[in-house]
Amino acid sequence: MARQQLKVWPSSWVSAAADTASWCLALSLVALLLVCSLGAGGAGAGEAMPQVRGAALSARPCEEIYVVAEGETLHSISDRCGDPYILEQNPHVHDPDDVFPGLVLKITPSKPR
Repeated sequence: MARQQLKVWPSSWVSAAADTASWCLALSLVALLLVCSLGAGGAGAGEAMPQVRGAALSARPCEEIYVVAEGETLHSISDRCGDPYILEQNPHVHDPDDVFPGLVLKITPSKPR
């Protein structure tokens, strides 16, 4: 049985391929960082998100599409808006204790504020 000889690639070709691969990887990383930094801010990146606390929190209107603010719970939203069926109307909320600022809820307000 004859032994097969392994092909040996010229070192210049291997070096050129490694250089090309490293440049492609570096450019991809820079592009990814650029896209992520632009995506986080988006349009209006200089605008700060207003925080609603204290008396201003209770003065917020109860609309059909409701964005949870800091310090709110499903119970407090339900009491203020008069909607005991928030959990049933929002199947994306699996745990009533897992409510966080920015969560979008559908509510049916029964008592205007």
